[in-house]
Order: sequence, then structure tokens, then C-alpha cells
Amino acid sequence: MRIRPRRRHAARALRRIVSAGVALVLVVPAYGCRRELTPPGAPTPWPAAESRRWQWQWQLDGRLDETVEADVFLLDPVATTAAQTAELRARDRRLICQVAVGSVRSTDPDASRLPAVVLGAPGHQPGSRWLDVRAWDALEPVLADRFRLCRGKGFGAVALADADGYTHRTGFPLGFDDQLLFNRRLAHLARSLDLSPGLVNDVPQLAALAPDFDFVVNEECVRLGQCAKLLPFADAGKPVFHVEYVGTTDEFCVTTVGYGFASIRKERELDAWREPCPLP
Repeated sequence: MRIRPRRRHAARALRRIVSAGVALVLVVPAYGCRRELTPPGAPTPWPAAESRRWQWQWQLDGRLDETVEADVFLLDPVATTAAQTAELRARDRRLICQVAVGSVRSTDPDASRLPAVVLGAPGHQPGSRWLDVRAWDALEPVLADRFRLCRGKGFGAVALADADGYTHRTGFPLGFDDQLLFNRRLAHLARSLDLSPGLVNDVPQLAALAPDFDFVVNEECVRLGQCAKLLPFADAGKPVFHVEYVGTTDEFCVTTVGYGFASIRKERELDAWREPCPLP
């Protein structure tokens, strides 16, 4: 049967509506997703028997080098594509996304979702501001979507950055216990979304938080004389991913590998270059 002109126009309009609907279902804006994606697998496991044999890479800047000989990649979930994570997973690489949980940058895709009342003093990065981690009801939906973005792109673990605001001048009267509660809530949130939770730095709280987190990422424990404070994770068979920015691997590897850490030398820009400590 022939479609009359009016019916033909209506049919075309319907097809456009259906196509637009499909696009809305498939497009997942960074840090803006309200629908949890189907995860590609289980949360990242960290077998204790292998905790002293990890080789890792931390890259947040520049074109991703997927050929680096590392078991673990710590990456930016916004800049990293799903195709890149799929390629790394196909080679049995464990993937960690780094999420800023205690700060927000003005350029972050979800910055407008945070109310002004939770924005504090300038943070580490240009254009960033500390967050009031006591305002869980305001922060949880935004951070949950950041975690969902990681999961949807194929990451199995999340490293919480800027999770130590209580040690800085944030513009809020944050105390040790405020941060402890916030970080534990985030660990629970990550697990509820099938992500393995880890901490970036927050050295003073590591002993208290070791039961709640699966791994720790540390910067410059040798230079700062803090390596012994990471032992609650190493002694529990949990990975300690450690980086130094100064000195040579000949100088610090003998100490950190002896502690059981996975150690590398990097530039502060965290581009693709790395120099790993030799495995024991």
C-alpha cells in the first residue's frame, strides 16, 4: 500500500524520534551519567600471593602508551577511551581510574552540579577548589557518577585522589574524623558499584583505613621518610604502588622493594615515561 504524503511525513518524523531516542540511550556524557552501565567483569582482584610482583604505570598526561610493560595501569577515566581500556584488558592488564573525590576543577564536566556552599579554598591544581567532605548528601550523587564512568569504561578499580583535605587549608573546619568517615563512605560506594577501592596518599590515615581499602598509591615516601607508614597495607598483602620523582632507582629501590612495594621513578607530569624498580 502506498503511503500518502501526510502519512509519509509522519513516518519520517517517527523515524527521527526513534533515532534520537536510540542516541540518547547510547551516549554517556563524561561525569554526567545517571544510568549505571553493565560492567565488563568483576572488581579487580589483588591476590596476596602476587602483591610483591606487580609492575605498574601511572599516566595522566600525554598520549596513552599502551605498550608499557606493566601489569597495572592507573589512568584518567575521562581522557581514556573505552577502546583503549578494552585493548589493555585484552592483554590482562588491571586498570585503575583516578578520581578526585575531595576537589573539583572548573573544567570538570560535572562542576556545575556541585552547589556553591561545598566549594572551598583553591586546591592543588590550577582552577581547582577543595570540597566540604562533610556534605555527603550533596557530593555522593556526583561522585557516584564519576565511579560509574570508570566502571562503564572498563576499569575494575578506583584510586581516590585528594582524599586528605583535612591536612590542607580547604576553607572548611575539617577534622581527622570527618575525613575518615568520608573515605570509608567512598570505599563502600566503590564496592557497591563493583569497583575495588584504593587511596592516593593520605598517609596519616592508612593504618585506620587499611581494612577498608584494597591498595594504596603513594608519592615520595622515601624522600619524605614515610615508607614505614605504608606497611599496614604491605603486611596485609595489599599492593602498595609507589613513585619517586627525584633520585635514582639505584638509590630508593633497595628500600622500597624490600618493603614489598611496587616502585617506579616518574616525572611529576605523569606522562608515559617511567623507570621501574627491578622485581625481586
